[in-house]
Amino acid sequence: MQPTRLLGIDRAPNYQGAPPAAVWKSAFRDVGCQNSSLCSAFLGFRGLRLVVVKKAEESLGGRNYKKQPYGVTQNALAVDTNPATTEHSSAWKKFRSAIGNANQTMQKVGKLNHWVVRDYDKLVNAVNSLETYMRSLSDAQLRGKTDEFRERLKKGETLDEIQVEAFAVVREAARRTLGMRHFDVQIIGGAVLHNGAIAEMRTGEGKTLVSPLAAYLNSLSGEGVHVVTVNDYLAQRDGEWMGRIHRFLGLSVGLIQSGMEPAERRAAYACDITYSNNSELGFDYLRDNISDKEEDLVMRWPKPFNFAIVDEVDSVLIDEGRNPLLISTQSSKDAGRYPAAAEVAALLIPDFHYKVNIKEKSLDLTEEGVAAAELALDTQDLWDDKDPWARFVITALKAKEFHIRDVHYIVKDGQIQIVDEFTGRVVENRRWSEGIHQAVEAKEGVHIQADSMTVAQITYQSFFKLYPKLSGMTGTAKTEEAEFLKMFKMPVVEVPTNLPNIRQDLPLQLFPTTRGKWDRVREEVSLMYSQGRPVLVGTTSVEQSEHLSDLLQEWGIPHNILNARPKYAAREAEIVAQAGRRNAITIATNMAGRGTDIILGGNPEMLAKEIVESRLLGFLTSDGPNVDTDGAPLSQMALSKIEVGPITQAKLARASLAAKYALGMNGKVSNYRQAKETVAAAFELAKTEKEEDLIEMATGKGAEIITLGPTIALAYLSTLRECQVHCRNEGTEVKRLGGLHVIGTALHESRRIDNQLRGRAARQGDPGSTRFMISLEDEMFRKFNTDWANSIVLRLGLEENVPLEYGSLTKQLLSLQTAAERYYFGIRKSLVEFDEVLEVQRNHVYTLRQSLLLDDADSTHQRLLQYMQAVADEMVLAYVHPSKPPTAWELDSVLEEFHDLCYKTSGRQQNSDEHQTPYVSHSDVLSGVTSAMLIEGLRHCEKVDVDFLKLPGLPMPFEGHRNLRFKAGSISRWMDIISDPAAERGKYDREVHLLRKYVGDLIIGMFEEKLKGTLVPHYQIEQVERAVALNALDRYWRDHLVNMNRLRAAVNVRCFGHMNPLEEYKIDGCRFFISMLSAARRTTVESLLRPWILDDRPEGVDFA
Repeated sequence: MQPTRLLGIDRAPNYQGAPPAAVWKSAFRDVGCQNSSLCSAFLGFRGLRLVVVKKAEESLGGRNYKKQPYGVTQNALAVDTNPATTEHSSAWKKFRSAIGNANQTMQKVGKLNHWVVRDYDKLVNAVNSLETYMRSLSDAQLRGKTDEFRERLKKGETLDEIQVEAFAVVREAARRTLGMRHFDVQIIGGAVLHNGAIAEMRTGEGKTLVSPLAAYLNSLSGEGVHVVTVNDYLAQRDGEWMGRIHRFLGLSVGLIQSGMEPAERRAAYACDITYSNNSELGFDYLRDNISDKEEDLVMRWPKPFNFAIVDEVDSVLIDEGRNPLLISTQSSKDAGRYPAAAEVAALLIPDFHYKVNIKEKSLDLTEEGVAAAELALDTQDLWDDKDPWARFVITALKAKEFHIRDVHYIVKDGQIQIVDEFTGRVVENRRWSEGIHQAVEAKEGVHIQADSMTVAQITYQSFFKLYPKLSGMTGTAKTEEAEFLKMFKMPVVEVPTNLPNIRQDLPLQLFPTTRGKWDRVREEVSLMYSQGRPVLVGTTSVEQSEHLSDLLQEWGIPHNILNARPKYAAREAEIVAQAGRRNAITIATNMAGRGTDIILGGNPEMLAKEIVESRLLGFLTSDGPNVDTDGAPLSQMALSKIEVGPITQAKLARASLAAKYALGMNGKVSNYRQAKETVAAAFELAKTEKEEDLIEMATGKGAEIITLGPTIALAYLSTLRECQVHCRNEGTEVKRLGGLHVIGTALHESRRIDNQLRGRAARQGDPGSTRFMISLEDEMFRKFNTDWANSIVLRLGLEENVPLEYGSLTKQLLSLQTAAERYYFGIRKSLVEFDEVLEVQRNHVYTLRQSLLLDDADSTHQRLLQYMQAVADEMVLAYVHPSKPPTAWELDSVLEEFHDLCYKTSGRQQNSDEHQTPYVSHSDVLSGVTSAMLIEGLRHCEKVDVDFLKLPGLPMPFEGHRNLRFKAGSISRWMDIISDPAAERGKYDREVHLLRKYVGDLIIGMFEEKLKGTLVPHYQIEQVERAVALNALDRYWRDHLVNMNRLRAAVNVRCFGHMNPLEEYKIDGCRFFISMLSAARRTTVESLLRPWILDDRPEGVDFA
């Protein structure tokens, strides 16, 4: 009997003995995985090693089991291959049972994700085994584990070696501080994050509680951890809520919010764990890289990035990935052209004056359009360089066709505010680039801000690649796994749900017209409302949500709206809190990044807060919320009215009395926001203090007054208990009715966005259902040709509100969504490829900039001497060639260049300002030197001095500083000259090298002599050197960004000449970059050699 080992998967710390790639691919095909690159990514991710010992090549029991699923069991299964002796054996029964179970779960087991998750079981079991021990520790002992872990890391242990114990500590700390215990699947999620992958967890599975596991573990190294969210609200919520765990364990927690001062940001980044939204993080990085002073930096330089956990990682890296972060300055005086261009655009007719490509969001003027625009603007040529109008007209047309009010933006207080198409939120302080924002302002007739010039820019893809270790969480990432692997080398791991998902996804319904679709949506909402089920209707724009609201009002159906308009956005938390209650109807724009789950029966915490605030805010302030709440006559505010018992009523009355007393003592709180903050502080007090302590704080011995904060906290706790009972009972009723019903009203350009909406139903094992209703007039179908579908619908003769549910037609339309995903992935891929060129250049410039800003004075000085030698090299090599004799060199041009470099000034005259010291200047050392003298000196030079090169018959360079530092720098420069790989070789190499060193020594000597003879303090010279180099680099980098943007637009037309635009962009971009660095060095050296005007005032330095 020879047992056959089918397939085993075990863990190994290395790859020794691993099978070749061909065996891997074969083995993975046997377990149902066809994507070999994905398999390799997973193998490398967890250190899995396939051990393929032997396949069953012989028949087993008269059958060939070679095609059976080899991944049936994780451990190798040994069976006797002789059926006569094994038919009734327990091993045979076990084998057949395993085969039967595998047939039922083949789809699950056949996925590699199943085995990756199984690989974490040992970790989960180890963490669970420590739970009893951790519960036995006192608070001080548990907190002391943090110092213990840090000491172990200093002694050489790795994070992986303390991972199990650290996770157990965090689980226990969460139980003590929040009353929440991590489920096993949440432990798996934390491990996935620690391993630098993306944890896909369904809505309601507790992603927020998962992040502290990986954040705590990785913060122990002392290099900082960034937890990144999509908005300020979520950053603040998570920083305060999860921060309680970290603070309990002795870690410092920082929070970055918009509007913070640099000192506050610096303190936040210095913490062990920092919570921030993605845009604040990116802009702080850019601001640090345009700062002129070290004290203005806020991040942890020189190593600001260590480990990041990105919440809603698909939204940040994919949806937001196309929008670069820009820091700009006003530069253009052409703002007056935008209104005229907007008037012309309003007159031009689509398909006659211009052609529109909705899919690519591009348009082109026809000959008729050009003629009409020229006539309206009274110009002979739209593309005239002296009077350019074409850019403004085309931009105005794009604003007209592609930027629609209440879809892409709203108008508030005379300003254009962008609506994020993926979250439905207004994005504060964001403006479209390339003149689009000004064109939209002109279209709407609001104040037009001047054009801007980009000072610094970066995309989220490039920014997050700066982290040595990156991970993320989301509910929908698997459909984009290929993109995450390709762009960020991050696999996606589907973390199992804690309870089985029982959501019912109903068949998609297709309608011929938009009107028919909305009528049917209203009918379905009405049906669910009559049954008492809560309904969430997802729309894609503000306009659509308000259109559906009007339809529901016609039928008298009460509902809530959640979109970007301030009057609705201000009630977001309240609306979401009651969206799962009986009879709740909620119309919302895209639900990504809302940060609050829809709980069946309602969210008791949020409802309790609403009750307390409604009773107290009127006593604390006379101001209102400063938000227009009109226009929603049928809103479901009444849903939040929960009747509370007499005990709670008494505590609320006592809190009202305390608020009224505070009013009498202190007067009104200055504004509504401060009143809200006062009540919010009391809510936080209720979370952190025990109830008996609150009672003591509120009515301490001998207390003559009622303390406001603890009194409000006690009223909140009492209200919360009653809300919990009410919501639990109502939740049971809603579950009996079928749970939350989600209606999608359009297919998005990505299945992932649709899945985010579906995920709002059936959270944590609750019942729920979803249905998508779409029409052939939806935007996605207008972008992609669906004429064939329209012709089928016309032949069927269906009424506009009758759904079409033919499977084949529906599949064809759904395939368009996959095509759209591929199309937009191609766009993002192209953008990343082009941005990678700029990314390399940006990293080089920012690294150089940080060196100039942070290096010590000697290092900065030596770098500037290298600049001077580089300028001398470029000056010489432009006019000499080693293959030609010195008599054929253009030495007169070299002398002229030298004079221009060293003696060109701005023409400013000396003055006797009382704040200024005398000029710091130098003399003309090459006065009277000719090309013949240079040739003769090079010919008779016998040796090279380690300090300054002396050529016979020519002026000797200045003595300079003959110390070890200067001598070492001089030797290094000479070695660089003779080993320069960029320099061409020839018969007269020696003479070229000598001339390069001589000119370089002259420039350096002049600069050193100038510094030696001045009375300027050393610290001020150091400041001047840094300022000069930084100003030159910043100036030319800004110009370079403009040139690269122009080049990016220009190379696209080169494809008509059978050229690759990307390759052309790389070639020309590299040439531009080299030229930019050369110009920055040249300007730096010119400024340093130029006479200085040193100012005693804080402003510093100017140049003559």
